Amino acid sequence: MDLQLAGKRVLVTGASKGIGLAIVRAYLAEGASVTAVSRRRTGELDATGATFVSADLSVPDGPRRAVETVLAADPRLDVLVNNAGGGTVPDGALEDSLDGADVDWAATFALNLGAAVETTRAALPALVEARGAIVNISSDTARRPLGVPLHYAAAKAALNAFSRGLAEKVAGVGVRVNVVTPSGTRTDLMEGADGYVAQVAAHLGIGHADLLAALPAQSGMVTGRLIEPDEIARAVLLLSSPTMPSAIGSNWAVDAGALKTA
Repeated sequence: MDLQLAGKRVLVTGASKGIGLAIVRAYLAEGASVTAVSRRRTGELDATGATFVSADLSVPDGPRRAVETVLAADPRLDVLVNNAGGGTVPDGALEDSLDGADVDWAATFALNLGAAVETTRAALPALVEARGAIVNISSDTARRPLGVPLHYAAAKAALNAFSRGLAEKVAGVGVRVNVVTPSGTRTDLMEGADGYVAQVAAHLGIGHADLLAALPAQSGMVTGRLIEPDEIARAVLLLSSPTMPSAIGSNWAVDAGALKTA
C-alpha cells in the first residue's frame, strides 16, 4: 500500500530511542524527510540519516525554539509526531500515595503534556499551510491508571483531552489530529536497568527480569508479550497518511487487548 508519505516533511519528538526511533525509521522507509528532536542524539538515531535537532522540550520556550530551528531549515511541515514523554521516579515516590511532590507533578506534566501543547502551538501555522497531520503518543495508563505514577497517568489523560479538543478546532483548516495509545512496549522504560520497571522491582524486592516477564499478563495483554516499537510506528504512519482523510480525533489503542472496553 502506498501511504503517500514520500516527500513529506516530518518532525518527530522524543526521537532518540524506543518508539520515537522506530517512528523515525518508519517514515524514512516511506521516503519522507524526517527531523528528529530529542535532548541528546544516539548512535542508532545517527545511523538513520535523519536530521537531528537537540532540544529539551520540557523547559519554557524549548518547544518554540526547537520548531523555529526546524522551520528555519525548511518552512514546510506536513506531519508532527509528539512522542516526547516519560520521566523519572524520584527517591521515595513509590512510598508516597501521590507518587511524588509538587515538583515531580510539574516536571511530568511539562514533559508529557506541555511539550506536546507548545510544540503544536509553534508548528501549527506550517501544518495549516500544508493541511497536515498531528499524531500524539499517549499511554493506556491514561485510561487504566494502575501500577504507574499518578502524575504520568494524569498527564497522558490530559494529553488525550487536549488532542480530542484540538482535533475539533483545526479540522476545518485541514489539519487532522489523532492519538496512538500503546500498552507495555519494549523500550528502556521497561527493559532498561535504570527504567521504571527496574525501580519498581527493586522497591518490591523482586528480580527485574521476573517482574518484566509477569507484566504482560498482569496488565491484561492477551498476547503475553510486550509490544514492539515498530507496531506503534505503523499505527502512526497510517493515521498521518493522506490516504486516511476521515481519521480525525481518533485514539488508536495498540495494547494487546489490555484495555477491556467495547
